[in-house]
Formats: sequence, C-alpha cells, structure tokens
Amino acid sequence: MLICPAGHSYDVARSGYVNLLQPQDRRSRRAGDAKSIVEARARLFAAGVGRAAVDELVQRAARLGLDAHAGVADLGSGAGDLLGTLSARLTIAGAGIDLSPAAAAHAARRYPGLTWIVANADRGLPFPGRSVRLLLSLHGRRNPAECERVLTSDGFLLMAVPASDDLVELRTLVSGQPPVRERSHSLLDEHREHFRLAERTVVRERPRLERTALLDLLRITYRGERRSAAERVDALTSLDVTMASEVFLLERG
Repeated sequence: MLICPAGHSYDVARSGYVNLLQPQDRRSRRAGDAKSIVEARARLFAAGVGRAAVDELVQRAARLGLDAHAGVADLGSGAGDLLGTLSARLTIAGAGIDLSPAAAAHAARRYPGLTWIVANADRGLPFPGRSVRLLLSLHGRRNPAECERVLTSDGFLLMAVPASDDLVELRTLVSGQPPVRERSHSLLDEHREHFRLAERTVVRERPRLERTALLDLLRITYRGERRSAAERVDALTSLDVTMASEVFLLERG
C-alpha cells in the first residue's frame, strides 16, 4: 500500500502495480501503450534489439557510486527492461512509472521485487522532495522541474533520446525520405534552469533484422499502420537498421 501526504491510500493491484492515474492525467480512456505494443517492445529486447542503449545507461549508472538501496526511478519504464537490468547489477530501491497499465502489469510480472506505478510523470512524480538519488529516462518524456524537486542534492538525471539517425533505414523505406530531427539542443535548453550537463555520448548498433522484428519496430513507432506505406511494409524481408541514442548525464544545477 502507498499513502500520499494527504492520507489517501493506494493498494497494489493483483497484477503487481499501483495505479495513481487520475482522469485529468490522461488524454484518452486508454492511456499509454496498448498491450500489443508492450509485448512488441519486450520481444525486441529479448532478441537483443535495443539492448545497447540499456546497457550504456546501466553501465553509466553503475559508475555513479550509488549507496545500497538508493532510490532510483525510471520515467516511462515500459516493459521494465532498463530498471530490471539495473536492479540485477545494483541493490536499489527501484520504482518504474508508466502511463500504460499494460506496461506496468508486464513489468511487475517480470520484476516483482521492484515497485511499478501507473501515473503521468509529465504532470508530477509521486515521490517526496529530495528522496530519489537517480532518475532514468530511456526515450521517455520528463518534467524538469519535478525531476529537480525529487532528486537529492547529489542526485542525477540519466536519460537517452533517439539520435537523428535512429531507425533511419526503416523510416526511409516506409516514408520515402529520411526524417531528420535534432533533439539534443531543445532537450538541454528545457533542462538548463535546473540541471547542468555532466556527460554526453552517443551509442549505436546496426543489427540485421528479419521481418518479424521489423514489424515489431514499426508497431512500436506507430509508422507501420499508415495505409500509404502498406505496400512497402508488405515487401519487407530483412534490413540493416541503425539504432542510435544520445545519452545525457545531468547533475542538479
């Protein structure tokens, strides 16, 4: 059971997570990723697809010198792979937050020793001030002011965002032209008031993926459902795909 400062209590569901989501916190009745998308992400990770970014974040977190049972929260925790992998390496008090009940249920089944919460991290983080040593965010959204509020004075925000060439081959094939989106400048700008940059790097892998994995990638990026791309998607057999993430370690300013 969780209890908020106002005295309200929240029970852990049978499926192993706590649902703190309020009606005003969702844009639709079905908030977050559907079960099919969560399962697609899990299949990809089990096959090693996207593991390089997770391993990079885990290695960097392991170098921070966290105390045993330090508070660690994953914002947009999805199927739980990042936080679960980190907990296998370090003894932490870990909590994952995601908008999707399907994602929280999946993560709770795989990593029952961690806390899984359904909530909208964009609006607020369900932690007391200065109670979390490390915040993680892998291709998720963040609220910089809330991140600063909950982090300890020596806390860190460790995050990754897709690099401009992430999935470039697949996106080019489906859309007909490679989209270019530079995220780093806007990301650093939005965090500048509360944080300073400590480290920055790029991690890349370029596996050859077969049709099943390619379809899962399209499913989780919402691009495979476009009618205009149906013929090109039907012709997919295998493809070398770049998976690239920019990784940032921020300290409280």
